[in-house]
Amino acid sequence: MKKNFDWSIYLVTDENCLGGRNLFDAVEEALAAGVTILQYRSKFAEGGKMYEEALRLKEICDRYHVPLIINDRVDVAMAVGAAGVHLGQSDLPCAAARKILGSEFIIGVSAHNVQEALAAAAAGADYLGCGAVFGSATKSDASFLGIQGLAEIRRAVDLPIVGIGGINEKNYDQVLKTGANGAAIVSGILAQENMGEAVISFKKIKAAL
Repeated sequence: MKKNFDWSIYLVTDENCLGGRNLFDAVEEALAAGVTILQYRSKFAEGGKMYEEALRLKEICDRYHVPLIINDRVDVAMAVGAAGVHLGQSDLPCAAARKILGSEFIIGVSAHNVQEALAAAAAGADYLGCGAVFGSATKSDASFLGIQGLAEIRRAVDLPIVGIGGINEKNYDQVLKTGANGAAIVSGILAQENMGEAVISFKKIKAAL
């Protein structure tokens, strides 16, 4: 199952990008247009609200046969039956999360350089989120990686890798040309007036490569 994931258009949720629009409507529009992975990330919700929102997102993802990844929270991922969890460098270590989640859950790890990528691979990560490739409008503390750094990580590990940070329709092709399996996109979809059209544009760019 893990090997068959399509990582190409990996949408990460962010309340600040929605401009007052409803999270669930936005996600449904994006998934209907062709998003291939959804990561639920909330900067403000506490555990109870995260669980409720993740449960609703899981229902939407199931309708479109799209895997749901939960950011940071192993407990929420387990509780809603998500496909997996994504862990930052300061979160629960990958090896510890694997003990809790077992072999079936997907575990992604953020990597900002080759050393972190190799360590995550050795710890049992299933995929890597690598950035920030072009800087980040949604994470002010994101370390800059760049296209060259992403290419170096691609050469260093055999795991699926997803570029993240400032990725939009103008630079998406650069990410894929490094050999990355996809791109994690936030404002490039959620902040667009027509999110469905934005997703379709990403699909066309990938198809043209």
